[in-house]
Formats: sequence, C-alpha cells, structure tokens
Amino acid sequence: MVVQVALLVLLALCNAIKVNGEGNYLQCDHNPTSQPRPHSVSILEFGAVGDGKTLNTIAFQNAIFYLKSFADKGGAQLYVPPGRWLTGSFNLTSHLTLFLEKGAVILGSQDPSHWDIVEPLPSYGRGIELPGRRYQSLVNGYMLRDVVITGDNGTIDGQGSVWWEWFTSHSLNYTRPHLVEFVSSKDVHVSNITFLNAPAYNIHPVYCSNVHIHNVSVYAPPGSPYTVGIVPDSSDNVCIEDCNISTGHDAIALKSGWDEYGIAYGRPTTNVHIRSVHLQSSTGSSLAFGSEMSGGISNVQVEHVHLYNSFTGIQFRTTKGRGGYLREIIISDANMLNINTAFSAIGDYGSHPDDKFNPDAFPSLEKITLHDIIGKNIIMAGNFSGIQQAPFTSMCLFNISLSMSSAFSSCWSCSNVSGYSELVFPEPCADLKNSNASSCFSILMRPNGRGGTGAIL
Repeated sequence: MVVQVALLVLLALCNAIKVNGEGNYLQCDHNPTSQPRPHSVSILEFGAVGDGKTLNTIAFQNAIFYLKSFADKGGAQLYVPPGRWLTGSFNLTSHLTLFLEKGAVILGSQDPSHWDIVEPLPSYGRGIELPGRRYQSLVNGYMLRDVVITGDNGTIDGQGSVWWEWFTSHSLNYTRPHLVEFVSSKDVHVSNITFLNAPAYNIHPVYCSNVHIHNVSVYAPPGSPYTVGIVPDSSDNVCIEDCNISTGHDAIALKSGWDEYGIAYGRPTTNVHIRSVHLQSSTGSSLAFGSEMSGGISNVQVEHVHLYNSFTGIQFRTTKGRGGYLREIIISDANMLNINTAFSAIGDYGSHPDDKFNPDAFPSLEKITLHDIIGKNIIMAGNFSGIQQAPFTSMCLFNISLSMSSAFSSCWSCSNVSGYSELVFPEPCADLKNSNASSCFSILMRPNGRGGTGAIL
C-alpha cells in the first residue's frame, strides 16, 4: 500500500508546476573551470610584511591597481604567500584571481578607521543594524566580471571579536562590515578558503549573477552576535557546494531587500542550488530564507545537506509590510541532528527599516516542498505560523522521519497555513493535510537524466 501511495504521489508531482524557464539544469551541475592567469605577482613585490602587525592596506591596493592593467591580457593573479597579512578594506578588480597559499592569513584590522564608510545598499535603504551608512567589507568587488578568490586553504580572518563587543555594547555608529562582498558583479568564484571570525556576514554576493562558492570553511564562535556564513542577496544563478559552515547566527541565508526599498529595487534571488554542505547555527537557522525578501526568492534547490547542533534547521521568515515572495523551493535528502525546531515558517519575523513601509504589502509564501529528510534528537518538529490576510499555501512534506528528543517534545504547531503531507512522522497537523499532491511543487526530469521530482519512493 505504501508503494502504491508513493506511485500516486509521484504521478501527481509529475503533473505539478515546472520551474520557470531555468529548470533544465541546476547551477552546481555546471561547475566553471578557472583558467590559469597568464600574469602573476606576489604581494611581497609591493612592500607587504606578513608579521601580523604591519598594516598592508596600501600594498594590497597598489598591487591590485597594477594588476588592473592586465584585464585585457587574460587577467592576472595576486599571490599571497604564507604569513599574517594585516589590512584594512580593499577593492578587487575584474579578471583577477586572489590566491592565498597554505599558511597565508589575511587579517582584518581591529581599528575601525582602517575600514572605509560606504553608502547603504539601495535595496535596504539604510544599514541593516543602524540607520545611515555602513562599514565597507574587508575584501570588495563592485561591478566586476570574472573574479576569483581561491587558494590552498588559505584563511581570511576578520578578527571580529572587537566588532562583536561594540555591537553588543551599542558603541557603533555604522552597521558592521562583512568579510567579502561582491556588488553588481558577474562570474564570481570563491573556493578552497577558510573564513574566520567575520564582523557580521562572511560572503555576501548582492545584485550578482553566476556565483560559484565551493569547498569553503566558515567559522565564528557560538557567542558571536548575528554572524552569518553565506548570504546570496538579490542574486541569480548561484551554486553553493561542499562547504562546512558553523556560525553564531545563520549558516546560509537567502535574502532580496528590505520592505519598500527591496520592493522598489525589484531584484529577486533566483536559480540557487545548494548541495553537499554541513551547516551549524547556534542561535539562528542552518538554512534561512529571509526575513529581508522583498524582491522575492524563488527557484531554489537544496539537496544532500547535513544540519546539526542548530536552533532551527530550515526556516522561512517574513512579516507584514515586507511584500515579495518565497516560492518554488525544494529541499531534499537532508539529515538533521540535535535541532531545536526542525522546520519553521514565520509570518511575523523581523523589523522594518523605518515607518515608510506599506503595512498592506503582504508577502507570499507558497510552493515549498520538503522531502526525504531524517532527523534525530529533535525537540519540535515544525512551527508554521502564517499571516491571516495572506496564509502560507502549498507547503508540502513527503517521506520525513523525525526522532524526537523525549516524550515531552512538541510536535507541530500550525496556523494560517495549508499544504499536503505523506509519510511524515510525527504526524503533522491537520492544516498540512487539506490539499492534494497536485498542488505541490516539483522539478521534472531534466535532460541530463537526473530525476528532480519530489518523489517519496
């Protein structure tokens, strides 16, 4: 009987909604190969000193300015040898590879005067943490093409402890910086690097296309406030794979702008593929969508992920006045261990940038499919709390088995949500049984032969 039910669900899913336009392949199936640059220089050639004390900002800036002249000659590489290279914020250029040798550590200065002050992102209207401007990230790219950060497991260390103290004591005048940020850039590749102790975010591609993040390790200690691993933001064609991320807040968070600013900017995060990652979040979610999602988030496939020791496993966040949408998202083949709440969808999460937002800009959350998921030592299975004026719809769960931590564990809490479920344990709430499988979202069989349905076989 179970097999018969599974076949019926599979047939229903094969008649379900297709991915818009880009459903023929997943981003990580097309791994770009980085070609060796014909020109290379060492940071040593520009007077840098790797003693962990000498400030090397000018050396990095001069080296990159010099390498900019090779952009039309196949590009160039900036080689960073073993050592501890203290620096303030600096900008990359197009057709550049920043290569960190094993034992090379780029250290972010703990003097805020070494970090430039820049305007807020237009899709946010202000700094995330404070009104007004924000600190520029340590390593930056603006309107670049073909830029690579890679190495032999070199390290970028933000030395963020002072920023965490300033944030906690409300001593900052501007929003904290990130470690790496690319803005309005295309063909971005980050691989084989360790990121440590970011002041806030570690990797933040915003308004970018064709972003590939592969084999990176990210760590910030559990007490670090709102440190986040990788944040694709109003970006498209993104692959994140083979990464290990452990942070104070979210491990991976997808975003697309904040309230009226994100609605006006109107650039969604779409065509995102995440696979083979290990994610841990102390106070946030291993995998988060929102809450700043006013430009929309859609067409996301997450597969073969390990979520552990986290407050929440998978969370969808939004609130009234946010606008935008979360839709056409599939998460499959996930293992969860030691999670407080396995699944969460919250309709009153997050604050507003100012009082100019439209309270009637209701967000849409629909066509979310979770399947083939196993969890152990889970305290609460799911908390789905939608918006009365705009309920969450088409939340579909298939072939999910959660082992609760004790007999006193909570199972499900649901309000203003509807969906479908099959072969789910513990038994979900009635709200997730009032639709049929044909309302669920799936990716059909792709030309490359790999199946992409939400089947529960």
